[in-house]
Amino acid sequence: MGKHTTRGTTARPRPPALPLPIRSTVRLRRPVDIWHKAAFSAAGALAVPDLTLLALGRLDLVLYTSAGAMCALYAHGRPYAARARALALVVLGMVASLGVALLCAASVSSPALLVALAALLAAAHKVLCDATRIGPPGNLILTFISSSAFFVPQRLADVPFHLALALGGGALAWLICMAPRPFRPHGPERVAVARGLEASAALWRAREPAVFPARRAAAGAVGSAWHTLFLVPGDGPERAGLERLLVHAESALAAGAPHAAEADRCAALARALRRGRALPTVVLTPRESEEAAGVAAERHARGQPRRPAPDGPRGIRAVRDRLRPGSPLLPVGARVAAGCALAGWVSLAAGVGHPYWAVVTAASLYQANTTLSWQRAVQRVLGNVLGLVLFLALLPLIRTGHLAMVLLALAFQIGAEALITRNYWLGSVCVTPMALLLTEFGGGLPAHTLVHDRMVDTLVGAAVGLACCVLVTNRRAADRTDRALAAVEAARQAALRLADGAGAGWTEEAGRARDRLAHCLVELRDAFEVASGEWWQRALPVERVAAAESEGHRTLALLVRRTAPVAPVP
Repeated sequence: MGKHTTRGTTARPRPPALPLPIRSTVRLRRPVDIWHKAAFSAAGALAVPDLTLLALGRLDLVLYTSAGAMCALYAHGRPYAARARALALVVLGMVASLGVALLCAASVSSPALLVALAALLAAAHKVLCDATRIGPPGNLILTFISSSAFFVPQRLADVPFHLALALGGGALAWLICMAPRPFRPHGPERVAVARGLEASAALWRAREPAVFPARRAAAGAVGSAWHTLFLVPGDGPERAGLERLLVHAESALAAGAPHAAEADRCAALARALRRGRALPTVVLTPRESEEAAGVAAERHARGQPRRPAPDGPRGIRAVRDRLRPGSPLLPVGARVAAGCALAGWVSLAAGVGHPYWAVVTAASLYQANTTLSWQRAVQRVLGNVLGLVLFLALLPLIRTGHLAMVLLALAFQIGAEALITRNYWLGSVCVTPMALLLTEFGGGLPAHTLVHDRMVDTLVGAAVGLACCVLVTNRRAADRTDRALAAVEAARQAALRLADGAGAGWTEEAGRARDRLAHCLVELRDAFEVASGEWWQRALPVERVAAAESEGHRTLALLVRRTAPVAPVP
């Protein structure tokens, strides 16, 4: 009913230009719980080849080994089987990108053409990383390495050797990222389920007006945890236990009032999971037990669990679907190509010796929408300025020798990962001197030249990149919101029909309907937030989205109450 009453309501036209926030742009957040995994994996993967090249007196080759080693930053939230596949694809993508860049560097003499080629490759990185949903750090590392390689003096005869170095660095990164598997084989999925339990605990504690955001966060965290378990092959008591815990966490979605005891229990279960000790047990209600048994039975029957998005495309089909004609990713790719090319050309016209820094700066700006890109531009400039100050302060230590440079680069790598999840500008304070040190390895330049070039390229890349972001619009973002609204309504109506006809086998079918509705609600929120920050587009159906989310979460709570009511706290 609410949907039909709001359909005819005239939405207030959105102004063509949205306010651009400053305070929230620089505000610090809590660090991501697994930042140290990426930080120390990458530092270890970099340390071995860097120290080896230092001993051999060939630090000029650091760029190539770093290309592979930096792949250790990826896929730490995935179970080990999925991580192995994802890391292998990232390494192959990195080596292929590096190969394209080195071949162009060896055969193309025009700097302007090299900038254009680097921009096209940066656009490909952005679109493919978003389509595959590879996760942090996304396209940025691939673009940073390959854009640098476009402007490295290169001979065709040396390209195979340099690619072999990159492949070796990637193999080492793969081994380091997979090394914890014998000791904590279920670590990633434990962390994912712990996050779901923590979000459920927060929902149990929430009071108005924080209940709806907490319910939305809990649904997202639980859905993400199911997705992680979906990536785990095989069967076993550990997986069955994690499924039981996650089924219990879902019961919070039906919360009608704060429940401190249940919140404390969910938080305690999450702590036990994170400590890596014996898998905690939980008392399930009869409905919860029935659902957990249904999850296991379906996995045995189908060879895979029903989660996370029933009937949706997966794997390469999902990637193809996201790249179809009319995809909202295509305007983003056009933005990256145009912005990176123009930024590099302006840098060349200004006589700067490192135009690829302008390309990388522009590429780093492009987020899901214009508002987020503006925030990233502010963060990038602020972090780079402070990073240059830090580089100048450490210059006396840097000039003491190559060993100091290598050790500082490793420290900056760890610092960047420790800080960047708190805010991008804070991580950039470490990334900037690390990038300058990488340039120093290839051949020393006067410090004032490096600092000048970096500053000019940062400003040029940010200004030109942001201008292209504003001018190259993404009107398809609003269309994605319309499709997401239709999907939520269809999933909600199907769930209501199922609830009205409850009977034999109802729990299993209701579980599938609930999964489908939860997935559609997450997609709607993501689509609406992306479109809300986009400039120069038609007015969004704000009231319809709010009504769809409210009705969808009420339906979700109904299904959860019918399938998994809350167990009494002993």
